[in-house]
Amino acid sequence: MPEASERLSAKPAADLDPAHAGEFLRAVGLHIDTVSTREVRAHLEVSERHHTPWGITHGGLYATVIESVASVGASHAVESEGGFAVGVSNQTDFLRPHAAGRLDVVATAVQQGKSLQLWVAEISDGNGRLIARGQVRLFNQVLPAR
Repeated sequence: MPEASERLSAKPAADLDPAHAGEFLRAVGLHIDTVSTREVRAHLEVSERHHTPWGITHGGLYATVIESVASVGASHAVESEGGFAVGVSNQTDFLRPHAAGRLDVVATAVQQGKSLQLWVAEISDGNGRLIARGQVRLFNQVLPAR
């Protein structure tokens, strides 16, 4: 049985309500479903607003989503120590075109050290086909005083 810190949390560490995100992330439309110190699950609905001029989803959306879910999970992992995590490297592979509909995202921790973390994320369509995958290296930071 997973330890309490490993169980999925219904209440994320940060306020992840899209209404409280910056304008850029609100436009993406990413919805965080569950967060733990080692896994994040999310989804989004892709539409024409996410398209390139050629009618498919812009790869920047996938890179944004992958970095966002990795950052949420990595930050949750160090929150109890007064920290958060920032991406220092994002490698995203675009595997198949997608035009519209729900995409599901799963990010998992590969390595979690004192100063660096590595997370991988996969984005799949409603048929379970892999659309994009990526990995993000993150640097653990001390949360600034507010």
